[in-house]
Amino acid sequence: MSDIPAELKFAKSHEWARLEADGSVTVGISDHAQDALGDVVFVELPEVGRKVAAEETVSVVESVKAASDIYSPITGEVLAVNEAVANNPESVNSDPYGSWFFKLRPDNVADLEMLLDARGYEAHVALEG
Repeated sequence: MSDIPAELKFAKSHEWARLEADGSVTVGISDHAQDALGDVVFVELPEVGRKVAAEETVSVVESVKAASDIYSPITGEVLAVNEAVANNPESVNSDPYGSWFFKLRPDNVADLEMLLDARGYEAHVALEG
């Protein structure tokens, strides 16, 4: 079973979300997602200032196997992007929870409660498996 940190929330589309102390939400892809993708070779990041809706395609990650859309887990505005992950995409494979893609200012922080907790995500991955 892949690593699933208890403090994170997860979308069924395999993005993770972490509420930060400043009220922003950091987003990346799960260990399960990076494992399914294989060696990540390219990450396209969204534009800072872009308004995004929950489940909207925000960026793209490409691996040696396939390209996959990255969705916003909640509605909000893109506050920051992780240029380090764009410049070093293989970091997603070695550190999926440290290699975040973007940060959002959520329209409603309570939307995080609609995402899966670690146990729910683990069950979701098992059902897919």
